[in-house]
Amino acid sequence: MVGKRSRLEICLDVLEKISQGVSKPTNIMYKCNLSWRPLQEILNSLNNRGLIEEVKENNRKYYMVTRRGKETLFYLRKLIQTLHPRKGREAMILGERHRLLITMHEDLNLHPRKHNKRGNY
Repeated sequence: MVGKRSRLEICLDVLEKISQGVSKPTNIMYKCNLSWRPLQEILNSLNNRGLIEEVKENNRKYYMVTRRGKETLFYLRKLIQTLHPRKGREAMILGERHRLLITMHEDLNLHPRKHNKRGNY
């Protein structure tokens, strides 16, 4: 069983899902495993901070990550890479709670490192 997520972890999860193209509030709610009211609070908070923007089209709401939101995700990913430079995939044993952070860490490895003949980095 996974422990309770912090508000920061929830905010990061929502921001990450929106950056991956999940834009409808209901879809965000399901992907982030949230109920409606907490989702609305998180979306309002992210919107007020300029990390996401709300787009209304045909009486429907959609959310998009702003430039500031993308920069925030980038710096958080860099921070994770700095704190855990050698963790890689074996960190998956930490459990579902840290899945977002590990995913963000792996996303930073856009350019695979060269390895020697033994397969070491």
